[in-house]
Amino acid sequence: MLAIGPISSVYDFVTFGALLWLFSAGERLFQTGWFVESLATQTLVIFSIRTAGNPLSSRPSAALTATTIAVVLAAVVLPFSPLAPPLGFVPLPLSFFVFLAVAVGTYLLVVEVVKRRVLRRILAAG
Repeated sequence: MLAIGPISSVYDFVTFGALLWLFSAGERLFQTGWFVESLATQTLVIFSIRTAGNPLSSRPSAALTATTIAVVLAAVVLPFSPLAPPLGFVPLPLSFFVFLAVAVGTYLLVVEVVKRRVLRRILAAG
């Protein structure tokens, strides 16, 4: 928690900066983009933190995989659905999804590197 938790905050600030300066986001676009990015990163990180090993070789259950992917897809589709206006969401520009892919990919990579370092320290001290 102390090692991996702050990474999420750093990526919040990166997302805030991207939304404000790259996408010139107003309030609704800002809220929509932050919702989608936060839900994607915080849901997909489960695949890294659920195992001490490599998340690519430690296969999660089909139920975990399906529900996680469903949540991320729901977050991506929600701003384009009839539920968007009552929630204050607006459709995201296509370029946001390029940012999202880079942000999620680097977030998961950084979390994995930090997780391995923490586990090495714990095992060395143990």
